[in-house]
Amino acid sequence: MPEVPAELWERGTKAAGVTHRRMAIQGSNPEEFSEDFRFVHLPAEFPPHTGDFSTELKSHVERYKMMCPWQFVFKPRAAKNQFSEEHDINNNVEKHWKIHGLENDDTKLCDVSKKQTEVLLTPSSAKAGGGRENPPSNGIKTSNQISGCPRHVKVRNLENGSSFLDTLHLTAKEVINCRTKACQGALMTPKGLVKGSRDGPVPPQELLPQAIDFVKQYYSSFKEPKIEEHLARLETVTKEIETTGTYQLSKDELIFAAKQAWRNAPRCIGRIQWSNLQVFDARDCKTAKEMFEHLCRHIQYATNNGNIRSAITVFPQRTDGKHDFRVWNSQLVRYAGYQMPDGSVVGDPASVEFTQLCIELGWKPKYGRFDVVPLVLQANGQDPEIFEIPPEIVLEVPMEHPKYEWFKELDLKWYALPAVANMLLEVGGLEFTACPFNGWYMGTEIGVRDFCDVQRYNILQEVGRRMGLETNKLSSLWKDRAVVEINVAVLYSFQKRNVTIMDHHSAAESFMKYMQSEYRARGGCPADWVWIVPPMSGSITPVFHQEMLNYVLTPFYYYQVDAWKTHIWHDETRRPKKKEIKFSILAKAVLFASSLMRRTMATRPKVTVVYATETGKSETLAHNLCSLFNRAFSTKILCMDEYNISDLEEETLLLVVTSTFGNGDSPNNGKTLKNSLLNLKVLRKKIRYAVFGLGSSMYPEFCAFAHDIDQKLAQLGAAQLTAIGEGDELNGQEEAFRTWAVGAFKTACDIFNIRGRTSIQLPELYTRADRWDPKSYRVVHDPQTMDLTKALANIHAKDVIPMKLKFRRNLQSIKSSRATILVKLSCEAGREVRYLPGEHIGIFPGNQPQLVSGLIAHVKDAPPAGQTVRLETCKAGGYWTSDRKIPACTLPEALTYLLDITTPPSQQLLRNLSQLVTAEGDKQRLQVLCQSTEEYNKWKFHNSPNILEVLEEFPSAEVSTAFLLAQLPLLKPRYYSVSSSCDMTPGEIHLTVAVVRYRTRDGQGPLHHGVCSTWLNTIALNDVVPCFIRSANEFQLPEEPSKPCILIGPGTGIAPFRSFWLQRLCDMEKKGIKGGDMTLLFGCRQPDVDHIYKEETEEMKRKGVLKDIYTAYSRQPGQAKVYVQDILQSKLETKVYDLVHKEEGHLYVCGDVRMARDVAQTLKGMLAKKLNLSEQQAEEYFFQLKSQKRYHEDIFGAVFPAEVKSGPRTNQPTF
Repeated sequence: MPEVPAELWERGTKAAGVTHRRMAIQGSNPEEFSEDFRFVHLPAEFPPHTGDFSTELKSHVERYKMMCPWQFVFKPRAAKNQFSEEHDINNNVEKHWKIHGLENDDTKLCDVSKKQTEVLLTPSSAKAGGGRENPPSNGIKTSNQISGCPRHVKVRNLENGSSFLDTLHLTAKEVINCRTKACQGALMTPKGLVKGSRDGPVPPQELLPQAIDFVKQYYSSFKEPKIEEHLARLETVTKEIETTGTYQLSKDELIFAAKQAWRNAPRCIGRIQWSNLQVFDARDCKTAKEMFEHLCRHIQYATNNGNIRSAITVFPQRTDGKHDFRVWNSQLVRYAGYQMPDGSVVGDPASVEFTQLCIELGWKPKYGRFDVVPLVLQANGQDPEIFEIPPEIVLEVPMEHPKYEWFKELDLKWYALPAVANMLLEVGGLEFTACPFNGWYMGTEIGVRDFCDVQRYNILQEVGRRMGLETNKLSSLWKDRAVVEINVAVLYSFQKRNVTIMDHHSAAESFMKYMQSEYRARGGCPADWVWIVPPMSGSITPVFHQEMLNYVLTPFYYYQVDAWKTHIWHDETRRPKKKEIKFSILAKAVLFASSLMRRTMATRPKVTVVYATETGKSETLAHNLCSLFNRAFSTKILCMDEYNISDLEEETLLLVVTSTFGNGDSPNNGKTLKNSLLNLKVLRKKIRYAVFGLGSSMYPEFCAFAHDIDQKLAQLGAAQLTAIGEGDELNGQEEAFRTWAVGAFKTACDIFNIRGRTSIQLPELYTRADRWDPKSYRVVHDPQTMDLTKALANIHAKDVIPMKLKFRRNLQSIKSSRATILVKLSCEAGREVRYLPGEHIGIFPGNQPQLVSGLIAHVKDAPPAGQTVRLETCKAGGYWTSDRKIPACTLPEALTYLLDITTPPSQQLLRNLSQLVTAEGDKQRLQVLCQSTEEYNKWKFHNSPNILEVLEEFPSAEVSTAFLLAQLPLLKPRYYSVSSSCDMTPGEIHLTVAVVRYRTRDGQGPLHHGVCSTWLNTIALNDVVPCFIRSANEFQLPEEPSKPCILIGPGTGIAPFRSFWLQRLCDMEKKGIKGGDMTLLFGCRQPDVDHIYKEETEEMKRKGVLKDIYTAYSRQPGQAKVYVQDILQSKLETKVYDLVHKEEGHLYVCGDVRMARDVAQTLKGMLAKKLNLSEQQAEEYFFQLKSQKRYHEDIFGAVFPAEVKSGPRTNQPTF
């Protein structure tokens, strides 16, 4: 075997301070000696073997490694990486191989028959040059032994079946995530990836091996060996460490290290560009001002007018840990976040803590949504200094969408340069604590994370609403649809301004190419799957299907502990006071709770808030209630359909917020709890409760379901915390709720003896005064026009369908003074509308044109009729933002389609209006009305005034456009039962609508018109009718078609039954399904005046769809009044008994609430008589019918003011 050249041997041993005997090289070609295995005879200084050979040899080798650093030059030639499929090759994956195979006791290290002990020198990491290196050796072998155990790990691609064999992980530096029983791979910053501060320099004995490893890695990157330079550099580094305790990298080594660290970054998807990194050497920097100048040059170079270039600026390395250079910012460019007094955040919530720190250090905040925070720089361990970044070097991109013009209204923008500023570069044992670097953005980093994360700008719901998506229904996938459009906007905006950005699909494709090239080049590619897979599109990107290994190589970029948490202040007067630093919203909530009840958290009284809602209002108030009680209690919130009735007896305090639907019934999501509550007879444990009900006093069963809950809980033995609260949507609903909630909270604090209850600060929601502040609102011109369908969908969070009026006919005779119309709506060609018989259609109507024009005439600053305007509100900090209540539109559009101008104004609206009147008499009268509930109710029920009539009554009121847009309530949809079958008439919806007209002031006042019925009766054919489907799960045909039915519906109560008989006709004629007997009981005034659908029902009887038809006439001349309940008693008693008790049939009742109540009482009496039941037993029997879903009610009927003569009704439970 050829000898090592004498001069090389002499230099290496002289540097190590040892003598040599000889070194034999296995292999015959001296030109290849850098790629062959070397065997070294141990020096004479090593003591002879005296015991456990394996243990002693390890010790000798460790000494030898320190004495002979040049030995690490040599590395073995390894086999080329294989890409073909292999079987059963990962048999050693579960063994924790060390970086150096010498530390493995199970490996045979020597041939004991030899006199001279030969050791295979451990290889270091593979070459770093692209395509110039081979995978590292997998361990230690003797000269006559080759291990049969492969030490690579196979990573598969599940999409195409290919696989890579990873050997590079054997050179990994440290364990980062995995433990024996728990994987920590999804932790944000695992300990292995974080570097803290140091109390002193790295010990030379730790630094030297790492320095030698890096020098070897550097020289291994060259295609041609540079043995002379390599050994000379080793000698220099060794002497420098011996002399100074550290060493300095050459400029070329620094460039190599910075690029290699990017190449090794497992969380970066864009590493394919690693070799193009521009490295700026700022190691001669001395002061914070010099740091700032370097960083400004970095920003300008990297930004490059939008053609982003990747770059890094490296400041002086860490010495003793007391003279660190640090950039305190997380990014060179980032937006501020301001914590406001009410707990809200203006700007980026992720920056709240750092922004507050900047303010404490002397920065003057601007309180805008997109203020660039200053640079906070620390040089040589000194206290930090603040530098404002010149705005001209910060490139920002305003956001717009190629399709949605309204996207500009969001006033979004983002900076072009993503420059990470607070990481640490570790290389060869050296630590560079200030090394900001940048690449360019992948679109989802902005569009998904920055804009849509709940803890960031959180615009997802706003965009979903503006797109007209069902944001209250997760299954509508509104989040997915909205986030796609947000990312479309980000990409479009950057590309429109020629700013570099990459979409996530292209980024994923480029990473797959990079990964393949890395496995070819160096036998591995560290990658963190959790971070590499983009935050949207998941499995439709190729990286999702690629297995990956995550490990740390050196050089490496580590996270650091925030500088302000470890900095030792020289000037204590500049240290920010910890109590004044406000953290993020979440952190603030945690700190508040822990400071208030840290020791008693586990024993806090528990409160459960449950709600039931149809429109979302109850849910909103329930969340507000939860936030209030969280100030002193351990509170959770649940929808009623999520509540387990078995938990009721374990409650300490139960709070209920619910609306009422139909005939005093629960909303759909409250029915399960209602039925469960009905089955309870007693509570074994006494609990406390409080109930708040929402509703409209226009309906007789005002807040009935809330009263039923209240009474039932009392019957079960629960203790009422406070009296039931009622919120009338016609009269200060939110004000009533706040008053009730605060009273309930204070009472609960007293009862449960909450410590410090007198000093608890209530949320601002409960303390602010609702007064009109004209300085907080303004109306601005907007160039875009409103899409009514999308606007309504956005406002009401409904899936709005733009139907067209196809047909309209008055069903009553010309003799009648009233009108009931059959309306047929059709959808656009190619669009399908699906619904079930008995379901409801929500219609978005328009107000009468003469009412709108009369109102506009009273507006002092009304814009031109065709001009689109937008309402803006002034937020804390003085910036203006578009009001979320209504979109940009013309004033006539707003007053016609979006705002309610017919409902009598609430006391709160009158209170705000009193600020705008100039006449003293008007002001005094308005103050009386808004302060006295009794006076207000008299005025409201007698006049039932719309807003125009109010302005006419108080002519000195000077209302503005902003006032009307901000203060008027939204125009709500009107609901109608469908009168058609989509199987019989696909693409159509039929409605039966009574056209409402009435006079106020006991019939002597002005004529008022029902909003929706009048609108449907006056619009032209082919006009658009925005609508949506609302299911009525409990008012549908029997699941078993053979079951008999009795349908009871006077007047327009016949509407849903038309859908029933049309569906039965379709089933019979098209499907051959013969349904059970169906009997119709109808009621009207006179047969030749208002007997609607008379001919159609008779035809249904002839065809066998209807078995019998009974009609009650209440206005027949010369005859007694007959109502449907009279027909039930006189003609249908036996039929009802047989149907209910013997045939398990169904009873359906549809109509106004009074009729429904009378019918129910009649049926109970009939069944009590036939079954010989007491009144209580009849109630229970009737309840069982409802529980079995065999008694169905579809109730409607607002109480018009002319009918309101008696005082408040007495609520009776429907349980």
